[in-house]
Amino acid sequence: MLRPQQAVLRLQLPSASAGHVASRVLLGTLLLCLTAPSHAQPQFQAVQPKLDAGIWPDNSKQLCFVADETLKYLAKGAAYDTAAIHGGKLAGATTPLPRVVDTLKYLCKISQEDQASGQPSRLANAQFIAQHFEFVRWLPDLTAAAKVNKNKPLVQNIPKDKLLLTKYYVRIADGRSQKTALQDQALYGLPFDEQKLPLDQADALGKKITRFQLGKQDIVKGALEQKPLRAPALIWLSRDDLEGALLQGTAVIPEGSSYRYFNVHRSNGIAYDRLLKPEQQQRYWYFKQVQSVLGYGKDADYKIPIAPEVTVAGDIVNLGLGKLILLSTIEGGKTHYRLTILADTGGAFANNQFQLDWLSGYYRDWDQYYQANKHRNDYSTAWLLLKKQ
Repeated sequence: MLRPQQAVLRLQLPSASAGHVASRVLLGTLLLCLTAPSHAQPQFQAVQPKLDAGIWPDNSKQLCFVADETLKYLAKGAAYDTAAIHGGKLAGATTPLPRVVDTLKYLCKISQEDQASGQPSRLANAQFIAQHFEFVRWLPDLTAAAKVNKNKPLVQNIPKDKLLLTKYYVRIADGRSQKTALQDQALYGLPFDEQKLPLDQADALGKKITRFQLGKQDIVKGALEQKPLRAPALIWLSRDDLEGALLQGTAVIPEGSSYRYFNVHRSNGIAYDRLLKPEQQQRYWYFKQVQSVLGYGKDADYKIPIAPEVTVAGDIVNLGLGKLILLSTIEGGKTHYRLTILADTGGAFANNQFQLDWLSGYYRDWDQYYQANKHRNDYSTAWLLLKKQ
């Protein structure tokens, strides 16, 4: 859902431990750089892991849904979004884009065949995955992590052979159509002075338009409530719910028997500061009402619909949109394997290859979210997967 202000860490859950391996070439598949500076990380290593039985939740239907929606975005071509539509830019994690596309198509083919035949999903079968996919082990970029780990124990303690796996969720918030004593913070839509402008034209105007003139701290103090109004208030939220919406990139508001969905639209261009708490940030996002929960997209004109448990957010700019990632995580003392798709990102993932953020579900508040996720470890073994040729 493009959580552009996502903090590098949020969950304070149990930790894991580690071992270290070096990079090498993936046999005729992922394109690897054979030489790199000794300090370069992350590292990607061609492997054929021994996948133990573990627990493989069957999320094949949701996986196909996200794969199919991601394919629609990739089909727009690199010219539409050069930042995301590519096969990767990292030594060891680069492959021709058609292989990414073929892998996602293959997921849906297998999912649909299994559903049609009524047989258990092969995408939740360790033997099938090992037989039909090539694996590249992903080791974390500890050099980059060390630069942002102040007062962040989870970042400080990232094992050498696992990624930090934070979790995010769709926040269910209480909204009002009018300002109240509790719901006193508006979720603002795009300012009036650029509502008819495409993104590139609006960005070119810089501080001539409202969006680039105000930081978050001015807005929460009421700068946009002054007349004449410069932006529409889409819905009024509490400060906590506003922070949740900005952090997660999405707000879901119950309305009768259904929901209203709001997703980030355009930002004020101020970078997310990893050394500040979320409520202290100056980065601010304007929102747009949408039809469903959405992930990555360069603008609100088209973002990728996503689903819980099969979506991860990460450094799309360097890894490339749509990478299939297998996660092995300890949950309640047992190993769980999950196939996920890189279909979301956030400001905290700029040049961040030590972390992924897993979309865990829909919750009303932190407590409900914590209770549902507290048994899940904070670190995960990760592999990039490609369908074998």
